[in-house]
Amino acid sequence: MRRRDFLKWQIAGAACLATGFGRTNFSNALAADTPRTYPDVAVVKGDPAKATRAAVDMLGGMGRFVKAGHKVVIKPNMSFARTVELGTNTHPLIVREVLVMCKEAGAAKVRVLDHSLQDPEQALVLSGIRAACDGIEPGICHHLMDNSFYREAALPDAVEMRSNLFMKDVLEADVLIAVPVAKSHGSAGVSLSMKGQMGLIWERKIMHGRYSLDVSLVDLAQRIKPTLAVIDATRVLTTGGPGGPGKIITPGEIIASADPVAADATAVASYEWYGRMMQPRQVAHIRLAHERGIGRMDIENLQTQRIRV
Repeated sequence: MRRRDFLKWQIAGAACLATGFGRTNFSNALAADTPRTYPDVAVVKGDPAKATRAAVDMLGGMGRFVKAGHKVVIKPNMSFARTVELGTNTHPLIVREVLVMCKEAGAAKVRVLDHSLQDPEQALVLSGIRAACDGIEPGICHHLMDNSFYREAALPDAVEMRSNLFMKDVLEADVLIAVPVAKSHGSAGVSLSMKGQMGLIWERKIMHGRYSLDVSLVDLAQRIKPTLAVIDATRVLTTGGPGGPGKIITPGEIIASADPVAADATAVASYEWYGRMMQPRQVAHIRLAHERGIGRMDIENLQTQRIRV
């Protein structure tokens, strides 16, 4: 998407940009919950859309996370010019269902955003995500490919990456929802909720070169931690990620949690990766996020509920 086409939304939120140099505080209604009212992690097997709704409902429903008047950013994987069966992009029906639930909860504005790694138009068309979202509200699904949509912001709690250029819409959002597809990654081991947030910044190459990728991923997570993670494990690209081709398994599941680290840890422990089973601690950025207190990888001590729909 180009600058002229997106001005209306950018201008509407311009007054909020003064907050761009501290921690991004996404809305979190969870503090009011009594302990263990909801499971820490919900895992649902079934039809992609029905399983998505069921998983979020198990956590208390989208109204627990999104309130009337909120600005919401949904971040799926949609940066590869690949069709859905290849497992590199989030299933479009899952993105659509998350969008529908946000609208039902009264969100004032919802945007589905990414920063494409390939031709942005082809990625939106072949992924099927734009068509799915346009069926609900035309024009809300975009790749932001111009740096005018980004603003420099500090990462005050960082160990290595002290600043970057963030999508202005993310800095202004009340709620950020991560909707990644579960897939392998040649450098990070896996690409899930935490790794997917790299699609919300402008300077990504420095995370592969100037800094340790694992450390900078956790630096990023300390600034923009999603309010809710909904992982698409309907298909899992277990090798050859993030762009494929590779070995694909089909668990047919959705993993959801208010703790993206716990969601990622559950995905790691649930499926084979590179031909073998793994533990969350074996993925460096998940282990580091746990150690820094961003979330929990000790899923054996968390409450996980599994159902089929």
